[in-house]
Amino acid sequence: MFIRSVKINKSYLLFVSIVTCILLILIIVSIIYPISLPVNSSNLVWDNTIINEKSSNKKSYIKWVDFNATYDVLDKTSKLDITSHDNNELVKYNWIELLSYLACKYGGNFKKFNQKDLISLTDKLKNGDTMQNLTKDMKNYSYYYQAFDAILHEFIGEYEIEVPNAGTEEKTYIKKYGVKAFLPIAKNYSFNHYDDFGNARSYGYKRIHLGNDLMGSIGTPIIAVESGTIEAIGWNQYRWMANWYS
Repeated sequence: MFIRSVKINKSYLLFVSIVTCILLILIIVSIIYPISLPVNSSNLVWDNTIINEKSSNKKSYIKWVDFNATYDVLDKTSKLDITSHDNNELVKYNWIELLSYLACKYGGNFKKFNQKDLISLTDKLKNGDTMQNLTKDMKNYSYYYQAFDAILHEFIGEYEIEVPNAGTEEKTYIKKYGVKAFLPIAKNYSFNHYDDFGNARSYGYKRIHLGNDLMGSIGTPIIAVESGTIEAIGWNQYRWMANWYS
């Protein structure tokens, strides 16, 4: 009986070993973290966001949205909202609904904004039509409304201001309706405003800056624009900074 020896190439052996290891890792990962693919073909894909339809057991949330409404649109819709409430008009506008309607009409591109479209919408509402009826055939309306409401929900609404009583130390509060957003820099402290919203950022990773920087002097008191927990505070190589999460 003769035994024939076979010479195996070391490079080939190394390649087979690597492929085998990769396959084993993939099998283990797939067992621990099974991949769940969407089975509902009606899922909406928009701006790199997958929005699953609501189910009775689980509520879906938008993970990302590009908010690019222009100043002109924000100014006109917000004034319609505030004026209709201040004058106690029969039809009170909701600027988030108006923005969502226009976003559907322009496919999210507010550079196409035409004043005539906004006038036409408000005229229909004045004449008794409802936003629900006007948007029933707009399949993306709920997407835009949910996204814009998350951004602008607390910007406009009812608030109270403190008013001193003449000749006494007592103070009363008067209800108002309008813009509730406030400047986070404490009163009477100077600062510089740097309009860098949407600029590219590369500190740690590439991203778009979704805010505007306000440059105050050291020691300037600041107020958080929303509630949260501070997770980091200190210097980076550029400036003093504080990070918090809601």
